[in-house]
Amino acid sequence: MDKVFKMLGFWTAMFAILFYIGDMVTMTLLFVAQTGFFVLLGYMKLTERMYMYVFAAYLVIFFVGFTYYTTFLLEPSFGNQH
Repeated sequence: MDKVFKMLGFWTAMFAILFYIGDMVTMTLLFVAQTGFFVLLGYMKLTERMYMYVFAAYLVIFFVGFTYYTTFLLEPSFGNQH
């Protein structure tokens, strides 16, 4: 299970690089933080049950934050029109 978190760290690092190339600094920092979190967890050698609990907590935090953002903060627009 630790290899799964290392793989998640790899893919979040790839997304961080792509966001950096696309000049999306805030998203880059968010994905760099997630990369560090996943890679750190990958080297902690936890039990499989604990890895599942950590991942479930991560998903809950993500979905609550994403729902809050899309409901209260996102201003819908098309393209670069503000």
